[in-house]
Amino acid sequence: MSEYDERFVKVPDGLDIFYRDYPGPSQTDRLPVLCLHGLTRNSADFETIAPRLAEDRRVLAMDVRGRGRSQWDPDWRRYHPGSYVADAFALMDHEGIDRAILIGTSMGGIMSMIMGAMAPTRFAGMVLNDIGPKVEEAGVERISGYVGKMPEIRSWADAVEATRTLNEAFFPDLDEAEWKAFARRLFHEDEEGRPVPAYDPAIRRNFTERKDEAAPDLWAAFEACRDIPILVLRGETSDILSPETVAEMYRRHPKTHAVTVPNRGHAPLLDEPAAIEAIDDFLKTCDSGA
Repeated sequence: MSEYDERFVKVPDGLDIFYRDYPGPSQTDRLPVLCLHGLTRNSADFETIAPRLAEDRRVLAMDVRGRGRSQWDPDWRRYHPGSYVADAFALMDHEGIDRAILIGTSMGGIMSMIMGAMAPTRFAGMVLNDIGPKVEEAGVERISGYVGKMPEIRSWADAVEATRTLNEAFFPDLDEAEWKAFARRLFHEDEEGRPVPAYDPAIRRNFTERKDEAAPDLWAAFEACRDIPILVLRGETSDILSPETVAEMYRRHPKTHAVTVPNRGHAPLLDEPAAIEAIDDFLKTCDSGA
C-alpha cells in the first residue's frame, strides 16, 4: 500500500496538476504542510521528509505544471510563478485547506513568498530552502546552462552519471545508492523505457526568450510576509543564496530564523540532521502560534 495517495486537481485554465497526499493521522491538531519544489524538480524531492512529517500531520507535495506527472502547458509563456502560485492556491481550495505551512525549495520558495504576500492569513509559517529575495547571478547562469539541454541519456546508468556530474560539487558525500535515488527523482521513463528528464524542456524558453525582462521585486513580497514566521535554510556552499542576503532578510523581517546546512550547496535535500532539526522545531512553533 502506498504511503501517499496520488491525486490530480484541474486548475482554472484546464490543466491537470498532480500531487501526492500524505494523509497523516486521522485525528490531529497540527497544521498541514504544502511542499513546493524547484525549477526542474517535482514532488519526489520530498519523498524523504514528507512521510516523516506525515506521522503527525497531513502533507501535500505538488508537481508544478510541466513537471513530474502534471500536464505540460501548451503555451510555454504560462511557465512562470504567477501560474504556479495560482495552481497551488487552486490545490489548497480544492482540498479545503484554509491555513497551512509552506516548505519551498528554490523556485518553490519564490512561490511561497508570493503566496504569503498575496494571502498572509492563510500561512502560519514558511520554510525557504536555499532561496531568498535576491538570487545570485552565478547560480542563475549555472542553472540556465543545463535546463532543457541534458546530454543524451540511454540508460539509468547514464541518468545517474548525469545527475552526479551536475550536482556532486554541492553534495560531496552522497554514496552510490543515494545518487541512484537522486536520479530517480529527476528522471522518469518514456514510452520506450528510456530515462528522460521529468519536466517539459520548453521551460528553458524562459531563459532564452525572457532574459531581458525585469525580474519581479521579491523583496517587496518578502516584506509583505512580515507577520509570517520564516525559516531560511542555506546550503553552506550555495551559489543561489548568499550570507549577505540572509543577513538582509534578518534585518527586514523580524520573524526570520536562519540555519546553515553543512556540506551542502543548492539546495539541501531536507534529510540532513541540521535541516531535520530546524524544520521540526520550526513546525512546533508554527503549530503553537508562538
